[in-house]
Amino acid sequence: MNFGVIMKKNAKVIVVMPAYNAAKTLEKTLKDIPMGYVDDIILVDDCSKDNTVELSKKLGLKTIVHKVNKGYGGNQKTCYKAALKIGADVIVMLHPDYQYNPKKIPQIIKPILQGKADVVYGSRMLIKNGAAKGGMPAYKIFGNRMLSKFYNIMLGTNLTDVPTGYIAYSRKVLKTIPFIRNSDGFTFDEEAIIQCVDKNFRFVEIPISTRYERASSSIDFVGSIEYGAILFFSIIKYKLHKLGLIKFKLVD
Repeated sequence: MNFGVIMKKNAKVIVVMPAYNAAKTLEKTLKDIPMGYVDDIILVDDCSKDNTVELSKKLGLKTIVHKVNKGYGGNQKTCYKAALKIGADVIVMLHPDYQYNPKKIPQIIKPILQGKADVVYGSRMLIKNGAAKGGMPAYKIFGNRMLSKFYNIMLGTNLTDVPTGYIAYSRKVLKTIPFIRNSDGFTFDEEAIIQCVDKNFRFVEIPISTRYERASSSIDFVGSIEYGAILFFSIIKYKLHKLGLIKFKLVD
């Protein structure tokens, strides 16, 4: 890892891939990972119906298989527990559906290695009109902006892309926040933001390009409405918790 002067010269960087029916995109995702910056890769298959597991093993990845489908958040829980178990100092969550650019791994881990951040998010909104050019539907762009503004107002953050799925965590973060309490569904990442705010962890964003492909996973319009409603009430519950009015299990 050649970042000049960094704080953690021997930091172990692990990429985790929460996978579901990723056989069509897994190999090209893997080929774009700059291996000089990554010590190991763990793929957790969430009961895929294609040959994701067979391909993952063929490609030499550490492969964990769920016997039953646990959902996006449930998959991540397995990913992070496995990465921590083998001594990861920095954990990068990379979707194997090729929606996020693996070549950005050096940039997404750099602030953590330099001691400037605890969590780093790849933001699709930092590049002007980048989300639209990359194929993000208009309703998703609007929802993304509204959700990010709501988080910033309510939590005091300064994030531009709250729903991003390209995230790097320091070991300290995942050993501190009770991520095991988070949803097994699509709200896992945003619930983790609440937990990180509660523990005063530092956030940094880096710009990433947007690309939506047919094989990329995504929430539909109805699912997006439900997802937004869940997060709205989670924030309200957290604020009530901070006021001492209720106990909120995600941070209590």
